[in-house]
Amino acid sequence: MNNEPLYGAIEGGGTKFVCAVGTGPNDLRAEIRVETTSPEETLSRVVKFFHEQEAKFGKLASIGFACFGPLDPNPASPTYGHILPTPKPGWTNANVVGMLKDAFDIPIVFDTDVNGAALGEWRWGAAQELETFIYLTIGTGIGGGAYVEGKLLHGLIHPEMGHILLRHDRDKDPFAGTCPFHGDCFEGLACGGAMEKRWGQPGETLSAEHPAWDLEAEYVAQALTNYTLTLSPQRIILGGGVGSVPHLLSKVRARTRELINGYIQSPIILEHIETFIVNPGLGNRSGVLGAIALAKQAGA
Repeated sequence: MNNEPLYGAIEGGGTKFVCAVGTGPNDLRAEIRVETTSPEETLSRVVKFFHEQEAKFGKLASIGFACFGPLDPNPASPTYGHILPTPKPGWTNANVVGMLKDAFDIPIVFDTDVNGAALGEWRWGAAQELETFIYLTIGTGIGGGAYVEGKLLHGLIHPEMGHILLRHDRDKDPFAGTCPFHGDCFEGLACGGAMEKRWGQPGETLSAEHPAWDLEAEYVAQALTNYTLTLSPQRIILGGGVGSVPHLLSKVRARTRELINGYIQSPIILEHIETFIVNPGLGNRSGVLGAIALAKQAGA
């Protein structure tokens, strides 16, 4: 077993929290999944897990917390570590980092779940050696993390790629959308919940020939075109339960290239788009490994 400092990882999702202790993909010594209930109950189970692992393996050097949002990741802000207004009942204004700090006197690195996943992919996955790329997850919700010129992008708060506005042909798709803030934004039209509400069954149960997938590809490709024109990423990594459906990827690649329509004169778009839009190199481990990558930043 290596002698590297031991890190705690939290991938905080709307339905479950995944927690782990380790140093990287080849050294995860313990892991647990905790149902996302109230902030107090959920975080108390997280704290208990880490205390149990410290008793086995020794003190943690730091904890990386990659959490669903929106959230405040700015350490200089009075609401740093809080969940901002969210559709998740009971979580608005929850001081989740504060709850951890009450239990652990170690650095806690806090960021969005998708920024964490992006960092994990940069360190160990499909974005190694890249300077600018995007990690997008399409599942229960839609979110995106951006790694731009060698660092995670925050800005005013943090990117909210799932809530961009798309062209919505209401004759072709009369569905109103599910987002409680925007209705038919990207997330409101294309997340897993939107697919299930529109078609009456979960996306994973729909056949590859179902018309749902052409519509889904249209919305995803519109979004990826906008991101490509705005941030000029070297690669877009598409994850999440919906985003990782194998037969969706080829449709998204083809439609994204059509929408860009030759405007970006790069061989990677024109000839090698299969290397531009890819699934995660870490599979469904991007989030929890990304949280370890965040924790490592505390000592960087």
